[in-house]
This record gives sequence, structure tokens and C-alpha cells, in this order.
Amino acid sequence: MRLSSRTALVTGAAQGFGLGIAQRYVEEGARVAILDLNGDKAHEVAQQIGHGTIAFGADVTEGAALSDVVAQVIARFGRLDIVVNNAGTTHRNKPMLEVDEAEYDRVFDVNVKSIFLMSHAVIPHFRQVGGGNIINIGSTAGLRPRPGLVWYNASKGAVNLLTKAMAIELAAEQIRVNAIAPVAGETPLLAQFMGEDTPEKRAAFRATIPLGRLSTPLDIANAALFLASDEASMVTGTVLEVDGGRCI
Repeated sequence: MRLSSRTALVTGAAQGFGLGIAQRYVEEGARVAILDLNGDKAHEVAQQIGHGTIAFGADVTEGAALSDVVAQVIARFGRLDIVVNNAGTTHRNKPMLEVDEAEYDRVFDVNVKSIFLMSHAVIPHFRQVGGGNIINIGSTAGLRPRPGLVWYNASKGAVNLLTKAMAIELAAEQIRVNAIAPVAGETPLLAQFMGEDTPEKRAAFRATIPLGRLSTPLDIANAALFLASDEASMVTGTVLEVDGGRCI
């Protein structure tokens, strides 16, 4: 069991990549806390996963709420070892000037500011216990952007870079920080990435991926498992591309 006796908090974990990560972590022995904006769905998923999985409904853009969740997880399990900043959103695929200010703010609040807020909530605890592990879910959009997703691309570029900046600042305290950059995957955001979910749009997206398929929650979960495990004890500041060759 690669994560035996460890506690993980996964945001945006009621569906998609986050759910896949939570399930994989439990399979490898971790105690998992699921955080999602949809609290009812989070609790439903926690019951389905079982093995002592707990759930919280909270908005990752609210610092006080995140601090409260972190405190409750530590109180329940005694410590927190791994945080996966997976919660994310996008604007619909459309020309950049058609994205309004409210959409822009929401994308950056959920994708970037949430990591700032979570860092304030969890790093003091990691310092107290002598180390920790932060995994941010970036995107190939921040490495090889697609048209129609300008502001989403920019938010994920920020995630990819802040991961490296966090890693170098926190390394001396044994806090590892890495990111995963998935290619477009089978998640609820896919339709917004494409503009509309049609067989033609899916075929066009798949055609840009050398391995010829979209990513799956299990693909991302396996990468997140490696980065959280002792096998990656010398890995920090990396942006792991799980993209079927998209960024080559």
C-alpha cells in the first residue's frame, strides 16, 4: 500500500479527475477527505468510496472555508500529508473578447487564487509536522494553448509556473510541490473546452493527441499516486505531462 497511514485532501473530488484521484488514493491505503462545491455530491461519493472517506462542501475561493476544512481534517485524522488542488473551471470555448469580466474572474479565482488560499491554510501545518506534499492540477493548456480558451490557458500557465516557484521556496522545509498537466479528458468540463460536445468535435480534439485518445480520470489518478508516493521523494517542481504526446 503506497499511501498507507497518510491523509490526503482532494478538492473538486465529487467528479472527474478529482474523484479518480480520491478513489486511487483509498485503494493505496490513504485516508481521504473530499472537498467539493457540491457538498451533497461529495458526501454521496464519500459513502460510495467508503474506507473512512469523509466529505466537505465548500467553495475553494473562500479562504476561511478552506482553513476550516483543513482544521477539521487534521482534527479527524491527526495530521494532513497530501493536498491535491484539483478544483477547476473554464469559460466556454469562444473568442477571447467574448469572455466577460465575471467569467474571467471566476476562472482565475477557482484555478489560481484557490491554490493561494489553500497554501495559507495548509503550509503552516506541513511546517509543524516536518513536511508535506502539494499536487496542483495544471493543464497542457498552459503549455500548448488551444484557440478559444485564452483566459483558461493563461490560468493554467499560472498554475504550472507557481508550482515551480512554490517548490523552490518550500524545498528546504521538505514540502514537495508538483503539478500534473493533463490533456483534455473525459470530465464534465470537456463540452466547454470544445464549445459543444459532438462526435466531430471529439474527433478533432483526439486528432491533436498522438496516442489518439482523451485522458481519463485513472490516467491522472495514477500520476497523482506516483507524485504522492515515496517513489517520488526526489521529485519536486515538476509539471508532469499526462497528455498522450500532445506537448511534443
